[in-house]
Amino acid sequence: MNLSHVFACGHPALDFAATLRARRSTRFEMFVTPERLNAWYVESGLVDAITPGDEEGLQAAKVVREALYRLITDRRLGEEFEREALAVVNGAARGTPVTPQLTVTGRFTEATPEQALATVARQAVELLSGPDVPLMKECGNPECTRVYVDRSRGMRRHWCGMASCGNKYKAAAYRARKKSASAVAGG
Repeated sequence: MNLSHVFACGHPALDFAATLRARRSTRFEMFVTPERLNAWYVESGLVDAITPGDEEGLQAAKVVREALYRLITDRRLGEEFEREALAVVNGAARGTPVTPQLTVTGRFTEATPEQALATVARQAVELLSGPDVPLMKECGNPECTRVYVDRSRGMRRHWCGMASCGNKYKAAAYRARKKSASAVAGG
């Protein structure tokens, strides 16, 4: 599996929660080092530059991510929020957020990993208390555990993204149809 961060979920908090991939099977951790976590913050567009992180900050981000995933799952399934997960995400959201600055060349956002994490937690609070809750779906690929916001016409989207899960299933279905058509023709 590659180490590129993927932003297919339609919301930064959902993309953050999806950095532990394939939760029901092989579990693939994207945040293996503080540098990979910081790369996510930059690649997501949350910040333009970030100060170096450390192992303690990495572990704190993973704790928030897991609590966030629990809350996303609770909300998606219409269940009451788990109290401990709620306390973790709210605690992170109380931190100092990222503050963009205006420069002579435009907007520039530099932050610490703690500020970036607080901002992700605040985005999660907005998502989980906002109008997009009914649009949250889990990917139709049984191996994928990404939750995404389905803004498709008629809410008919089945995959977190066509480039990742959707194409795999469409290609497999096509091969199965071709195989059964050739079996019928030959048999």
